[in-house]
Amino acid sequence: MQSLLSQRIQKTPPSFIRSILKTTLDSKTISFAGGLPNPISFPKEELLDSMQKIVHNYGDKVFQYSITAGIIELREFIAHSFNQKHGLNLTHENVLITTGSQQALDLIGKVFINEGDHIIIEKPSYLGAIQAFYQYQPTFCPVELTPNGLEPEDLKEALKTPTKLIYSIPNFQNPTGLTYSAQNRKEICEILCAQKLVLVEDDPYGALRFEGESLPYIGIDKHPFSLVLGTFSKTCSPAMRLGFIISKNTEILKQLSVAKEASDLHSNTFAQYLIWDYLKHNDYEKHIAKIRALYQAQAHAMLEAMEQYFPKNVCWTKPEGGMFLWVTLPKNISAMQLFPKALEQKVVFVPGDCFYINSKDINTMRLNYTNASCEMIYEGIKRLGNVLGEVC
Repeated sequence: MQSLLSQRIQKTPPSFIRSILKTTLDSKTISFAGGLPNPISFPKEELLDSMQKIVHNYGDKVFQYSITAGIIELREFIAHSFNQKHGLNLTHENVLITTGSQQALDLIGKVFINEGDHIIIEKPSYLGAIQAFYQYQPTFCPVELTPNGLEPEDLKEALKTPTKLIYSIPNFQNPTGLTYSAQNRKEICEILCAQKLVLVEDDPYGALRFEGESLPYIGIDKHPFSLVLGTFSKTCSPAMRLGFIISKNTEILKQLSVAKEASDLHSNTFAQYLIWDYLKHNDYEKHIAKIRALYQAQAHAMLEAMEQYFPKNVCWTKPEGGMFLWVTLPKNISAMQLFPKALEQKVVFVPGDCFYINSKDINTMRLNYTNASCEMIYEGIKRLGNVLGEVC
């Protein structure tokens, strides 16, 4: 069959996380691997009420084909919400609904990336974005991610080569949990505003800040080719697969809409009406506040457990929100080689290799703290600490 496959799919790496999901089916295994929201945060009763309402109130509309850009009511709600939070001046024309923000990444690849195009990503970066962009065979240029954000001098050096696109996750970055500082965002904006390229700010976790103050986006109000990606997966329901792209550049959104039409015609109509009705009739901010409090407790539990059980020569990030933190081992330790040993102890994580371009035996790992109780977190970190204690 290999001869029948396109070069594109042959060069696209499979997701390590997807490949290890079966290991988490064992009820005795504690998983810090996936980026799963905590199920207790799902507003099940409220969504059930909205399901009944939309069938009763909108009838055939919720079961019928819809427009590619998404139902206007939901797009208006998103635009209004961003206007209130970020001082923007958006309308529904500035919003495109996608089948999860993962589709948004794929559409961006289709519309902007030709084979060999130079694109900048963070080092390390979200493996789902790497996988999505890989299909379009760009030349990746990773730029070092520091505790304050992208390293400005490294970015300037990377931009000496003509660049088509830069992909960033400024809030509670996946995989590191780091957040760009206000000063770093300003510096990055000043550098990029002199460049004709597409700026993508992926923001699936921005609403999940449980410490510190919210910060402005890098370029949505300043850069002419700026896109912000968002999703309802982390605050409402990942299974509905509803995300969105926001841009002040409506011509970009038109081109992305053409690509989306070719991909799936439109996102799930029923799910769009359901989310919109839920948002309209419930206190969404109160719901998110509960998630923040939950994740803050879980993050603190993991940080406390690591202080107690991890070797002293291991260090980690301390996120102010989001779902992940990043562990750095001594330089001679490969997290990938530790994975089987951890699995024997019934605890799993994601080795850092997955978040880099063409790198192996990296001394870092990503841990997710949102899908386990505090008790499970303490036990899982204790098990992982025992594994690390043997090699560090």
